[in-house]
Amino acid sequence: MTTLLVRERTEADIPCCADALVAVHAVDGYPVEGVADPQAWLRPSTIIQAWVAELDGHVVGHVLLTEPTATDAAAVMWLTDHPGEHAQLAVAGRLFVHPEGRGHSLGRRLMQAAFAYAEDTGLRVALDVMEKDQVAIGLYEKLGLLRIGTAQHDDGHGNLIPAICYVTP
Repeated sequence: MTTLLVRERTEADIPCCADALVAVHAVDGYPVEGVADPQAWLRPSTIIQAWVAELDGHVVGHVLLTEPTATDAAAVMWLTDHPGEHAQLAVAGRLFVHPEGRGHSLGRRLMQAAFAYAEDTGLRVALDVMEKDQVAIGLYEKLGLLRIGTAQHDDGHGNLIPAICYVTP
């Protein structure tokens, strides 16, 4: 019997998350940045909360919420049209599921955990996703996120990649 669990991330989870991130990048090309130092990338200074997904006791997935910054395209887009809502906005990111953990709806479960936390704490969630990541786009649209526009995502090497911006209803 398969055991699935989504829970808050602990510091002890970081090495497993970093390994999963590198495996995801090798298969999907996601993320376009962060794989040079995955442990640091999983610890942004603006973090609010993070979660992991376990499959049979092994960490195979991750998502986090951060405070919005000037480089978060969806947050900037939302806040431009809704000035004064900075304190009520979080940004979802660093969502991934190890290839060996796929097929169990763990990405959906991770996002639902982040959305539940946001709702409980009075936050709206914004995020952007590169157009190439069609599985993620499908997930966000099935979860009812509202498409608010498009942007260009910088891959950290000066290359701009088309992205779609979303916000929770």
